[in-house]
Amino acid sequence: MKYLITGITGQDGIYLTNLILKSDNKNSILGITRSNDRNSFFNNLRYINNEVALDNVNLVSVNLLNKNEVHNLVQSYKPNYIINLSGPSSVYDSYKNPELSVNSINNIFENLTSACLKLDFFPKFFQPSSSEMFKDSGGLKLTESSEFKPLSPYAKAKYQIHSNISNMRNQYEWNISSGILFNHESEFRKNEYLFMKIIINAIKIKKHESDKITIGSLELVRDWSYAKDIAEAILFITNGDEGDDYVIGSGKGHTISDLVEIVFDYFDLDFTEFIHIDNKLLREGTPKIIVSNPEKIKNKLGWKTKTSFHELIEKCILFKLSALD
Repeated sequence: MKYLITGITGQDGIYLTNLILKSDNKNSILGITRSNDRNSFFNNLRYINNEVALDNVNLVSVNLLNKNEVHNLVQSYKPNYIINLSGPSSVYDSYKNPELSVNSINNIFENLTSACLKLDFFPKFFQPSSSEMFKDSGGLKLTESSEFKPLSPYAKAKYQIHSNISNMRNQYEWNISSGILFNHESEFRKNEYLFMKIIINAIKIKKHESDKITIGSLELVRDWSYAKDIAEAILFITNGDEGDDYVIGSGKGHTISDLVEIVFDYFDLDFTEFIHIDNKLLREGTPKIIVSNPEKIKNKLGWKTKTSFHELIEKCILFKLSALD
């Protein structure tokens, strides 16, 4: 099978690549990346699987915002699967440059799907949506039918695409799916994201290189999963016989306080001595609780998360510590 994966060098792409190669070493993967540091991608693959065969993985640079380049790519490669992980992933950054964020997310999807339509070619297609699209549910767990009310430019762009997918699925009888991804992290998450920011700063405090962390709240509740588990869900969905929409998360909520306490306990530190709260860092309208109800994907495809919250945190800590050695 031939897989086209955009944004392949991100955490989801790394784990997805490994799973695809493990499932059948005859599978081939064409990865689209904007990164010039391709060695990091292959090093990260080897970190999670030092026996992974890389002969069938090729990385190329294609401007996904250029319709002609995308059309030529799809026409020449003829993938059996397209998994679109590309585009801006930071909600915070989308506020700083909303037009760029929205246009990038929408146009990449549009160029990929338009190429397929013009070629009358319908590979199985996976598009990530986001839990950021949901309206504040007052603490109720969120399903595929929960009410949407996207607030950020990032969430609005994701919602536009999510709304279009069911129409395309029906109109063209296309096996195209949307996975509503809840928070997920891994060893390969960038340091500016909250999860890794807390870990990095705890390490600095332990080494006496810093004396505090400033965050927006300890009370917010989020549904954090391991990117490896999320990649398995994406593969389950993509390999399915029909397209559909799925909520993808652990179904378990943890406060930021839980996260901070576990991290600081690992280093034998009292987090209350080092945490500074600045509510100005919170986005207006941020829901207090965002937790998934993944019953649909569990019942229909047999998927659920395998990695606990504690295990996820420890994996990230050990990776960061090994990188500092």
